[in-house]
Amino acid sequence: MTPYEAFAVDLARAAAAVTLPLFRTDCEEEDKGQPGAFDPVTRADRDAEAAMRCLIAGRFPDHGVIGEEYGEDRPDAEYVWMLDPVDGTRAFVAGLPLWTTLIALRHEGRPVTGVIAQPVMDEIFLGGPSGAVLLKGDDAPSPLRVRACPRLNDAVIATTDPDIFTGAELGAWTQVRAAARLARLGCDAYAYAMIAAGRIDLVAETSLKPWDWSALVPVVEAAGGKVVNWRGQAPDDRGQVLAVGDEALIDQALVTLKRAAL
Repeated sequence: MTPYEAFAVDLARAAAAVTLPLFRTDCEEEDKGQPGAFDPVTRADRDAEAAMRCLIAGRFPDHGVIGEEYGEDRPDAEYVWMLDPVDGTRAFVAGLPLWTTLIALRHEGRPVTGVIAQPVMDEIFLGGPSGAVLLKGDDAPSPLRVRACPRLNDAVIATTDPDIFTGAELGAWTQVRAAARLARLGCDAYAYAMIAAGRIDLVAETSLKPWDWSALVPVVEAAGGKVVNWRGQAPDDRGQVLAVGDEALIDQALVTLKRAAL
């Protein structure tokens, strides 16, 4: 591992030390959403991000940090850490072990190292300059590799919840889903880890914030996949993301998704 990759793993383990003891407990849940839109935040979200920020300040005081819970600190720095301490807080609140901790390091605006960590299953999916690996317990790192799936009709696809899509987006997703072999819902960022592991072939989502998607890019792409927006370009602040294991799926999915691209 590079020093930054190793530090990203350290951050994931520090976050897990906070989140795991709070999972399936009274975690001081609050609703930060607008009326009619439940958007929970918990003590696990806040305390895990605080723990990671403390480590970053001690090790790399000149680096910037952008996190879901505590905002921006030096966002224009050469190196910026992107933190989502509990991606899938609804799953966390429901006691479902598919939430993750997302950590990315951006260099000059581009995500170069990423971690998708699932503490309950003791899994850390790491992607960066050294490649893509799964770290699990005391086991030796296992290489991650996407699988070949050149036809959408054969693909296993996923999104967190069709309700995230607008009218046009929902129509586009529905057509992609109708063409695929199998669709799974409710996996949050863990679905992207499964692309890197060669179990899922495509994930399409919208309304993602930079801390939601930045970690996904290095993990999926270091494993041989590709992450783009719904125009086929690099992901951006519009929040529409398409991730695939086999790049041949991009054009097939974009035939539909481009019609709802922002």
